[in-house]
Amino acid sequence: MSSTSPTPAASAAAGASGAPGAHASAAAEARTYTSYTPAPPGGPAPRAGRREWTALAVLLLPCLLVSMDVSVLYFAVPFLTAQLEPSAVQQLWILDVYGFVLAGLLITMGALGDRIGRRRLLLAGAALFGLASCLAAYAQSAGLLIAARALLGVGGATLMPSTLALIRNLFPDARQRGKAIAAWSAAVTGGIAIGPVLSGALLEHFWWGSVFLVNTPAMVLLLVCGPLLLPEFRNPAGGRFDLLGSALSLAAMLSAVYGIKEIARDGLAPVPVAALATGLLAAAAFVHRQRTARYPMLDLELFRQRGFSGSVLMNLLAMFAVVGCAVFFTQYLQTVRGMSPMRAALWNMAPTLLVGGVAPLSAVLARRLDRSVVIAAGFALAAGGFVWLSRAEASSPLLVVLAGCALYACGLMAVMALGNELALGAAPPERAGAASAVLESGTELGGALGMAVLGTIGSAVYRDGMRGAVPAGLPARAADTARETLAGALAVADRLPGRAGQALATAARDAFTHGLHTAVLCAAGVLAAAAVLAVPLLRGIRTTPDAAGDGDGGTGRPA
Repeated sequence: MSSTSPTPAASAAAGASGAPGAHASAAAEARTYTSYTPAPPGGPAPRAGRREWTALAVLLLPCLLVSMDVSVLYFAVPFLTAQLEPSAVQQLWILDVYGFVLAGLLITMGALGDRIGRRRLLLAGAALFGLASCLAAYAQSAGLLIAARALLGVGGATLMPSTLALIRNLFPDARQRGKAIAAWSAAVTGGIAIGPVLSGALLEHFWWGSVFLVNTPAMVLLLVCGPLLLPEFRNPAGGRFDLLGSALSLAAMLSAVYGIKEIARDGLAPVPVAALATGLLAAAAFVHRQRTARYPMLDLELFRQRGFSGSVLMNLLAMFAVVGCAVFFTQYLQTVRGMSPMRAALWNMAPTLLVGGVAPLSAVLARRLDRSVVIAAGFALAAGGFVWLSRAEASSPLLVVLAGCALYACGLMAVMALGNELALGAAPPERAGAASAVLESGTELGGALGMAVLGTIGSAVYRDGMRGAVPAGLPARAADTARETLAGALAVADRLPGRAGQALATAARDAFTHGLHTAVLCAAGVLAAAAVLAVPLLRGIRTTPDAAGDGDGGTGRPA
């Protein structure tokens, strides 16, 4: 399976670079780096064996933990706040800095892995992630915890594109690669759902730092097993690393994601709007830089391939709906139905457990049907699930509500698993790291946009529903608090006597539920449009540029 010769794509890239000694450089790479060689022209792609599947299991560990760290702090905040006493601004940065740094560095780290070696970057990221987890667990001040969370974001940015890109090398056979990417997608999605549950379980028995310390043993296992099981791969024709392009991509992602999240939280304030505008300008400058640089970080020709650009768009729209509605559903369980945080987290995870078999099933269906049809059906199923949830009330049976969640989770799992596979198959092996980073950056942007757009819509509907519901004579500050959020309204209602408090609480829950209905219907509309768009955008595209006669490499020409 393994070979000490460079891949044909890498050799061609080296020969085409025009640099003196390019072929010698490729030969040197062959002696130093191991990669899984694609099939010779006209032959089938080699199939992975037990070693490669064991390596996949090792790769799923960092995926699970990096995605868990997005949500693991949900229950720990009250405990760390009591000990570290952060200011309101520091508390927001403790929660948000991890996601900001992760999103900002994805493209940089994906391109860096292509140049210095994906396994090398993965292991460096694992060491950093493990050390930063220990630093966060034993932080004695809010500032130190923020710094540790930022380092966790750096580590996470090295891990995510490296894992997906290494799957590209481990599984040259398109069918096996589809199953592997389905497992990768399930690990990433499952980690976000497991995070709050694991956090709640640990906090019942240990101190708040345990939610970080749990990362360390898994990273140690990756550092031990990685060198034994994982192949090394880098692009021998990668050239000099583009520092200016890296700075522009970081500025674009950080500013855009920060601006979008702050607009969702505080509305169109000057600072978030300026941050968003800065991000857009930096993105335009980054694109120009990639067009003109001698050694660009990102091959913009990838976006001319329907398989790649279409998959990035499909994933963005899927995450738009998931993240945008997740906030409403969590609040629905806790504040409308009155569940404890731990119980709400457990029920919130239930639909995720039900969809474990959807990703492999979608891969099977994609081999029998055009994958555009399967992706469109996934979007349609998810849209139906959101429409189902638009009928949810406080008195609705919980299983009926969870059934709607399972529908949209099944649909979007199929979309994202097939989208990841299609995008990775469309990218040449030597560019898989940068392509993976772009794909994941799209999901980050989609989530931020979903939170901003759907969150704003739901909040506007809530405020409109609270007109006239606040009792006359209530102090202005308390009245404004009740009109802004459901949690604020319930806090005010607790201080009101008898029926007045009950009436305010009932009105607030009804207004929030109406906002939930509007948000999920908007999400359903977006997904229905995506279902219609998926067929013409992705029709006839297959996923294996490695095996001759088995696809077009995502160029849009049917095999």
